[in-house]
Amino acid sequence: MENIQPIDRIAIELGPINIYWYGIIIAFGILLGWFLATRELKKLGLSEDIFSDLLIWTIPISIISARIYYVLFKWEYYLQNPSKVFAIWEGGIAIHGALMGGIITTIIFAKKRGVSFWQLADIAAPSIILGQAIGRWGNFMNQEAHGGEVTRSFLENLNLPEFIINQMYINGMYYHPTFLYESIWNILGLIFLLILRRFEPRRGELFLSYIIWYSIGRFFVEGLRTDSLMLIDTLRIAQLLSLILIVIAIFLIWFRRKYGYSTIRYSDKEVRI
Repeated sequence: MENIQPIDRIAIELGPINIYWYGIIIAFGILLGWFLATRELKKLGLSEDIFSDLLIWTIPISIISARIYYVLFKWEYYLQNPSKVFAIWEGGIAIHGALMGGIITTIIFAKKRGVSFWQLADIAAPSIILGQAIGRWGNFMNQEAHGGEVTRSFLENLNLPEFIINQMYINGMYYHPTFLYESIWNILGLIFLLILRRFEPRRGELFLSYIIWYSIGRFFVEGLRTDSLMLIDTLRIAQLLSLILIVIAIFLIWFRRKYGYSTIRYSDKEVRI
């Protein structure tokens, strides 16, 4: 067995308080996403406070909904280990749960503020996928969300830096760095969305394109993972949900175009709720 020490998951120790890399990386992703969205709000002539106000609600609700989603599908484990339910620093934040909580919160927020949900969703789409790309490195620090066993030579042939190869050495075996595959896919998605945005898509379609892009990548990456939440023995929840989301997003694009709900372009000033 090789003597490879993993990167310490704890970034800072303040007496009895430990600050984990996982939380720092997630927070950095949120901060960078907020910055990107706020710049776009300014460019479109909208109030720069919108996303600051929105994040006050979406961050805690998304974290809670992400954890609830994960815990529900791991109920047998948490029933035996109830003290672990709140240990989010150990991982176990399901992005699909976070998206559900975030979308519902944004719909309510948009109605109360009298702004268009689809406009907010379009502006947020690049920020969301950027945050996901960064957030996957929190999984890297925790040595989780990895794929099946591989050899060291397989990882070396991918021309990965040594620190990634070593961190994929877990309990005497090397594993697929699926966190990296998804992170790269999300970075490509960010580039795609930023390019698409320049072509002034119809309102709502930037966000729906994000849903399609992310879901395609997640479907294939999920097939490599060893820690998938399962509905039944052979059915991975994330893959099933990804397929459903792709179908829903395509249907909404068609439906909104056919019935005149997406006549407004991305940067048009007119507001529709």
